[in-house]
Amino acid sequence: MKYLGLDLGEKTLGVALSESGIIAHDLLTIRFREKDFNDAADQLVKVIDQYKIDVVVIGLPKHMNNDLGEKGQMVLDFNTLLKTKKQIEIITWDERLSTKSALRILSDSNKKYDKQRALKDQVAAQVILQNYLDSKGRF
Repeated sequence: MKYLGLDLGEKTLGVALSESGIIAHDLLTIRFREKDFNDAADQLVKVIDQYKIDVVVIGLPKHMNNDLGEKGQMVLDFNTLLKTKKQIEIITWDERLSTKSALRILSDSNKKYDKQRALKDQVAAQVILQNYLDSKGRF
């Protein structure tokens, strides 16, 4: 099974890949006009087809009290949009603190600040996907 991990923002979509179902690695960042999720989904479908993806794991941002806010609803809406463009299994995964984890990983890597900011979305997607893959091994 091949997996994609996603971290959706208002102008970017971080993408991570696992071809083994064990290890996730950052892949790319899809950029689009602010809130042009149709363009983001179209670009993502090309990546799904290129890598022959079986499962998409998209980070679902939740507040610390487990409520969904505006960003959480944005992810659910994107999920619905993506399903209209591509028949594929999509799993929403709690992504709380994934961006902070990504920034910590990048700061530990000695990359320059600008490079860290450019990579944060795809590394956040990697964290989301790796957390999902790790959880599968526990059940």
